[in-house]
Amino acid sequence: MAKAKSHVPEGLPAVVPQLVVKDAKALIEFAVKAFGATPDHAMPGPDGKGILHGMFRIGGAVVFISDVFGMAQPTSANLFIYVPDVDASVKAAEAAGAKVVAPPMDMFWGDRWAMVVDPQGQTWQGATH
Repeated sequence: MAKAKSHVPEGLPAVVPQLVVKDAKALIEFAVKAFGATPDHAMPGPDGKGILHGMFRIGGAVVFISDVFGMAQPTSANLFIYVPDVDASVKAAEAAGAKVVAPPMDMFWGDRWAMVVDPQGQTWQGATH
């Protein structure tokens, strides 16, 4: 194997959150509908089903995703994302099946902020600065 130019693959940050969920395809669809995520790739599992390794982007952020299998057990995450319009994102997230935990509100630190939990249990804090 040839030595890479960098220890980090081109186009990726050094730290990437990874979600392991029961239905990775459904979570990617949720992220697209709720937050305007852009799917990057999805490698199927050895049996051709599910997602062994996938990736989507929200703004400049990268999230890895996979279905539960073998040593990859379900995760529970709390992700904080900046979106252009948090009110619209919360409405879209709710329409895509999320539960609103905290509706959009103006916060003392200068953000309009909200919190939702997606259908698979991941917590998403969204804000517009």
